[in-house]
Amino acid sequence: MRRLAALTAVLLATWAAPALAASDTSVSDISDEVMCVVCGVPLNVAGGPQADRERAYIQDLIDEGKSKQEILDELVATYGDDVLADPGSSGIAVTTWLVPLLLVLAALIVLAIVVPRWRRNRLAAEQAAASGEPVAPPLDEADEQRLDEDLARYR
Repeated sequence: MRRLAALTAVLLATWAAPALAASDTSVSDISDEVMCVVCGVPLNVAGGPQADRERAYIQDLIDEGKSKQEILDELVATYGDDVLADPGSSGIAVTTWLVPLLLVLAALIVLAIVVPRWRRNRLAAEQAAASGEPVAPPLDEADEQRLDEDLARYR
């Protein structure tokens, strides 16, 4: 009797193992890591017949009890490396990670240079206004005369 109970427990555990492995994997869990091979957008936002076929294929693999990594490997075997949303770490794929990083770094450097200069100029203008000094440098006589003539024409 005990042997029958133990055998039943082993059989149930063996039968339930794929279901338990599949329970932590879902189509939505995988679809944000793969691309629609036709339209080139992540599968979780892709629409259309090919995206539906890929999602159905993923669901079939989940129903077979495959793990997330096994499903990703199967998708790569079926559709090629372009199905993965992660571009990888070799060749031209490195630029997809490196270029945005360099652009952000360049923007931070520009801000580090421009913001202090802008603040210094603003503070100098505020101090000059507070002390009663003219904010703009005085005009020479030729420029002052030309300005007066221009203003006279518009009066």
